[in-house]
Amino acid sequence: MKAVLGLDPGLRHTGWAVVVADDRGALSLTASGVIDVPPAKLSMAARLSQLFDALQSTLQPLAFDEAAVEEVFVNKNAKSSLTLGMARGVVMLVPALRGIAVYEYPTNLVKKCLSGFGHADKAQVQQMLRQVMAGADNLRPDAADAAAVALCHWQHRQLTTAA
Repeated sequence: MKAVLGLDPGLRHTGWAVVVADDRGALSLTASGVIDVPPAKLSMAARLSQLFDALQSTLQPLAFDEAAVEEVFVNKNAKSSLTLGMARGVVMLVPALRGIAVYEYPTNLVKKCLSGFGHADKAQVQQMLRQVMAGADNLRPDAADAAAVALCHWQHRQLTTAA
């Protein structure tokens, strides 16, 4: 595995990041960004369609071997969780349609892989990314979360292939 696409799904803001390992195993962020979908004035179907189209066109020129997606964090608001779940389905579908394997990681595991603490806040995640990965400066929070998911996947793949 050389390149991992990390995805942080959201109906308003979906973060994405491509993390590449060189021959020595050093990681660097080669591309990242955030896809912004307009507010809820559109129907849910139209918003999901916009997310699909934007993600597909954004990822089309990028090369990656596997994709990693953050799992839905279920909160007290069931409607928000369901809406996020729909966006997550779209986010998982785009790489799957390219024949790319998609892996899922719980939010707490992603944070623990990066910071050693499963409840780290966004600022801690961004700080740790800057420490461990070239090119991870000045990321928007959703792009940083996507890079963290990719890093978590890279670490888990290294552990499973070494075992």
